[in-house]
Amino acid sequence: MKQILGIDLGSRSVKIAVRNGEDVAFRVFDTAKFFSELGKPSDAGFVLDREKLDIDDDCPVHATGYGRNSLNIANAEIVPEIQAHTLGAIEQTGIEDFTLIDLGGQDSKVVRVEAGRVAGFRMNDRCAASAGRYIENMAGVLGMSLEEISLHWENPEKLTSTCAVFGESEIVAKLAKGVDRARLASGVNLQIVNKISAELEAMPPRIIVLVGGVALNIAIPRLLAQKFKISVIIPEFPQFNAVIGLVSGK
Repeated sequence: MKQILGIDLGSRSVKIAVRNGEDVAFRVFDTAKFFSELGKPSDAGFVLDREKLDIDDDCPVHATGYGRNSLNIANAEIVPEIQAHTLGAIEQTGIEDFTLIDLGGQDSKVVRVEAGRVAGFRMNDRCAASAGRYIENMAGVLGMSLEEISLHWENPEKLTSTCAVFGESEIVAKLAKGVDRARLASGVNLQIVNKISAELEAMPPRIIVLVGGVALNIAIPRLLAQKFKISVIIPEFPQFNAVIGLVSGK
């Protein structure tokens, strides 16, 4: 397979995969740095600095992501996020019938895949309650790192707010009442699962493939498996799933 560049444009970071034959290399850039240092605007769109990206002049470029419609990358093929994630999950797991859950920093997606094709999907991009931003905010209030908060899933404290902003007030109030931080951390992780449950119940899963940065939170797959009594698969590179799909050649 010839060289291919995949770009996943996010609101906070840009993930890149460069495929050379069977080898795939990943890189992550701050979004602002990517735009200011790895290319320049032109009448034809944003022209990539191929030397800095270490790609050939004739290397095809496939792009997707949160910001794909806000930036026109010159000579790039724009791929819908749902398609990119579906291809990435198939490439990483080798299975073609599953329910894909993508939990990113700003939004969440639930995709039903049958025989390798998208059979339906539901998306939440209006509220960060079911995305990584919610966990980041709550971890900050609890004084925990993202790694530490991911270690808690047992005996969760019941939380009612599903807002990444107003949820902070609820956490602070419960801390003031002496509620254990570990129980609150478990409650935060459970909120992620509860928030996407409606989407999953609308498309009952038989097996779940979990991708996105939140998939690195080990509490989430445990809570999903407990709630739906099914297997939850996390690919080797969940945070790079979309760009893997872009360079899969499928």
